[in-house]
Amino acid sequence: MSKQYRIAIIGVGAIATMHARAIADISNAVLVAGSCRGKEKGEKFAADYHCKWYSDYKEMLLKEKPDAVTICTPSGGHLEPTQYAAELGIHVLCEKPLEITTQRVDQMIEAAKAKNVILGGIFPQRYNPVVATVHEAARAGRFGNLSVINAYVPWWRDDKYYAPERWQGKLQWDGGGAMMNQSIHGVDAVNWIASATMPELKADQNPVEQVFAYTAKRGHDPNLIEVEDTAVAVLRFRNGALGQVLGATSMWPGTLKRLQVSGRDGTAEILEDELITWKFRNELAEDENTRQRFGKVTATGGGAADPMAIDYSNHTRNIQAFLNAIDEKRQPTIDGLAARKAVEIIQAMYESAATGKAVNLK
Repeated sequence: MSKQYRIAIIGVGAIATMHARAIADISNAVLVAGSCRGKEKGEKFAADYHCKWYSDYKEMLLKEKPDAVTICTPSGGHLEPTQYAAELGIHVLCEKPLEITTQRVDQMIEAAKAKNVILGGIFPQRYNPVVATVHEAARAGRFGNLSVINAYVPWWRDDKYYAPERWQGKLQWDGGGAMMNQSIHGVDAVNWIASATMPELKADQNPVEQVFAYTAKRGHDPNLIEVEDTAVAVLRFRNGALGQVLGATSMWPGTLKRLQVSGRDGTAEILEDELITWKFRNELAEDENTRQRFGKVTATGGGAADPMAIDYSNHTRNIQAFLNAIDEKRQPTIDGLAARKAVEIIQAMYESAATGKAVNLK
C-alpha cells in the first residue's frame, strides 16, 4: 500500500457501524469522521469509533478533506452526497443499492467520471470466500452448459422495522422492499456468477435478458408499508440459462438464505455460508478440500430475522479492494456499472409486477 487513507462515513445508521469496524481492521485506513443529523446518535458514534461527528456532511467533507467516503444514508439518498463528494475530488464507496433507480445511478456514474474520481459499490457477498469459489468454478466452465441459477432470501422483519418514523418501507427512500433492500445481494450474486460464464458480455451489458415477477404485501399491514414484503421472479439469461429469485421479509421466523448454481456438468449449493453441495462430472483433486473447507460452517442465522446479525468481514474485504483500486489508479471490480446491474434487474422486476408482463432488459 502506498498511503494511509483517511475515510469519512456519510450517514451513521446501523450499517455504518459495520463500515467503521471494517475500516478499523484495515491497516492502511483510518476513520476520521462520520455525519448524521441527530446529535445523540452522532456523538455516540464518534465516541465508539474514535472519530469526529458532524451534523452536516458537506461541512465534514470541506473540513476533513478525506481521501474517500463511504455512503450509508437511506438508499434514496445516495445520489446527492456522491455528486458533492465528486465535486471535491473525493472517491466514493456506496452501500447497496447504488441508488433506487438506474436513472439516479447513471447520474452518480457521470458525476464520478466528470471529476475523475472512483465510484465503487458495496456487495459484500462477492467477497464471501464460498461465493467467490462458486464464481471461479463458473468462470472455469466447470458447470458446463449452465442451466439454472437461483437465489432465495426467506427472511422476516417485525413491524418495528417498518415503523412510521423509519425510512424502511417508504418508497421515496427504500425504492422497493424485500427485493431492493434485502434480496439485492442475491440478485447481484446470480448476476455476477452468470456473467462469469459469458465472457463476451460488455462492461455495461446485463447478463439477464428477460424478467417476469410478482410482488405482494403479505406479512405486514399494507397501510404501514409502501413497498413489497414478498416477491418472486423468474429470470432468463442471455446464454439461455434460467433463474429464480425469492425475496421476502414476510416469512416468520426467517430462515437461511440459499444460492444454487447448476448445469450439465455440475451443481453447487450454498446455505447461508455453508457449501452443502459441490459435485461435478469431472472431479478435481482439490474438490474434496473445497467440501471440507466450506462444508462445516456453523450457521449464524445471517440476517434472517435480525439485519445486524451478519459478519462484517466481507465488508472489510470489499472496502480493502476499493482502496487497492485507488492505490493502483484503476476502476474497482464493483464499479458503478457493475453495481448498476442489480438495480436494473430489480427495476425490471417491479415493472413486470406492475404490468403483468415480462420485461426485456436493454
